[in-house]
Amino acid sequence: MYFLRRFSSMASTLVNVTPKDDLLLIGINRTAKKNCVSHDTAKQLIAAFDRFEQSEEYKVAILYGEGGTFCAGYDLSEVAKGNVPSAEFLEKYRPMGPTKMVFSKPVIAAVEGYAVAGGLEMALMCDLRVASRKSKFGVFCRRHGVPLIDGGTFRLPKAIGMSRAMDMILTGREVDAETAFDWGLVNRLVDEGQALKEAIKLGKEIAKFPQNCLRADREAAYFAAYDARSYEECFDYELTGGLKVISSESQPGASKFIGRKSKL
Repeated sequence: MYFLRRFSSMASTLVNVTPKDDLLLIGINRTAKKNCVSHDTAKQLIAAFDRFEQSEEYKVAILYGEGGTFCAGYDLSEVAKGNVPSAEFLEKYRPMGPTKMVFSKPVIAAVEGYAVAGGLEMALMCDLRVASRKSKFGVFCRRHGVPLIDGGTFRLPKAIGMSRAMDMILTGREVDAETAFDWGLVNRLVDEGQALKEAIKLGKEIAKFPQNCLRADREAAYFAAYDARSYEECFDYELTGGLKVISSESQPGASKFIGRKSKL
């Protein structure tokens, strides 16, 4: 009986959540489906990212896919059966799960294999993307009449520019990792099988910095990119957030820097 209960629990684990020091690793675990996201998977991803956001223990989250594929999008077998999320769910979230959530801390995508359709949108949800040289990107849902409704229509142009985004959105073509890196869609390019390892390394580097200051700058950059209506608003928002960390982190940090023998 214990074995059956344990097997049932393992079978229902569509998302692996692994604390690693001050990082939280979140792995999509539907390898037989190329990590396509079902509605149950979406709900588990939401729970995982909510855990990350609510806990001060974790400074950086890393999203990856088990089995050599990041995510091949939403599970179209559910769409074909008419199993789509409710209107109530879509009002708060989106089909892939956490793509509409607002995070106060950095999230890194570790991409191996395909990050396409909704999987591309999940990667775009993240602040940074570390990708294998064998990885592939694309709006493959173009081929099946499935729209981008997890943030892809506005995040992709922000990441790579309108012209290149239109190329991907209108043609649904495959974009290789080297091209994605050249376009700025990928931040770090690594050998096959090394994306998660490099993302963890990058996450640890980010976690070492004074976090209040880092988060204030991150938030100000997102405000400028998505919410600001004027140049003056950007300056005001930046100053408001920056002033909150001057006494708590800037002054101690400046004193430590001045006390060093080397100023570099």
